[in-house]
Amino acid sequence: MTAANALLQAIHQALASDAALTAIVGADGIRDRLLPRAKLPCVVFGEMETRDFSTASEAGEEHLLVLEIWSDGEGRRQAQEIAGLVHALLHDAALALAGVVLVNLLQVNIRTRREPKTKFYLAEMRFRAVTE
Repeated sequence: MTAANALLQAIHQALASDAALTAIVGADGIRDRLLPRAKLPCVVFGEMETRDFSTASEAGEEHLLVLEIWSDGEGRRQAQEIAGLVHALLHDAALALAGVVLVNLLQVNIRTRREPKTKFYLAEMRFRAVTE
């Protein structure tokens, strides 16, 4: 398993095992893609970029990951509430990864907007992780 896949798996497990988050999004509300007729709200794994982050003595990778929070609520409130839960679960979390070590996992920014076609609210949370 690659470090990126191990990271995604650990993030999914951390999110899916939280009772407060699953109470809002449901048991199947954490997905790797947005389905055409998705039950909202949900958390979707968005784009991910992995770069070499090795030093002279250690092999490492930097991972830039987007988690998308989709909501059909009346405003941004629901998307921001879910984003707050995700932040609490992942920002600077000590996740156990299979075969690699997570050096850090930090949320670097969040962007919220209303999608013009669907009128759904989207909160894009960007995270940076380093693995060795």
